[in-house]
Amino acid sequence: WCGSLLAALVSPRMADLRVDFGLLLEPLGFIKVLEWIFSIFAFATCGGFQGETTLLVSCKGVVNKTVTAAFAYPFRLNTVVFSAPDPKRCGGTWTDVYLVGNFSSSAQFFVTLAVLVFLYCITALVVYIGYKHVYQQNSKFPLTDFAITVITAFLWLVSTFAWAKALADIKVSTGASIIPGIESCKAPGTTCRFASVTSMGTLNVSVVFGLLNMVLWGGNVWFVYKDTNLRNQSNRISQSP
Repeated sequence: WCGSLLAALVSPRMADLRVDFGLLLEPLGFIKVLEWIFSIFAFATCGGFQGETTLLVSCKGVVNKTVTAAFAYPFRLNTVVFSAPDPKRCGGTWTDVYLVGNFSSSAQFFVTLAVLVFLYCITALVVYIGYKHVYQQNSKFPLTDFAITVITAFLWLVSTFAWAKALADIKVSTGASIIPGIESCKAPGTTCRFASVTSMGTLNVSVVFGLLNMVLWGGNVWFVYKDTNLRNQSNRISQSP
């Protein structure tokens, strides 16, 4: 698409700019605007998240000391360490405690797709609004747009479900279930209690926007398909004796 677009931009036909915002009221343009907006919410709600999980630790000379582990996108939790309860590290019984899991691949896949979709939607809207005549006259544009729409709908499906699974694991890895796996909390005279974890409501919202993007792109397949010569070919075949 980008190669075809750049080739067309330098052609004499593309110099004939014909701005028509009326296309935004048609399904092809209106859905593209929604896809653009929803992609922003998808990468903003996931990529901008910052949180922390907190424990209350009691050990030698320390009573209910708050220790925290701050985590954020891209959720490489295995690099996040809890702060020591005190300078003496509980009389030497406290060792560095890391969270478990690396969920960066799913998170980055989801955010990267959202960013690429954001950029693609801007490019598509420029073509739809300013160069619709070229889009309609050159059959390669609708075909490329159709192929990208199908692929993007599939990628939203894969990335959203992968991210939803990763989010469920992140909640487990930062919740109360982490305490039994902390060896330092098993030392004689040391007790650990789970205190809190940052609400992940925005991450839940990111999954919702992933699903909405998947539905939008899946539904948009039909509207893009109508502009391709594939539909005309199928009509000719069905009408032939």
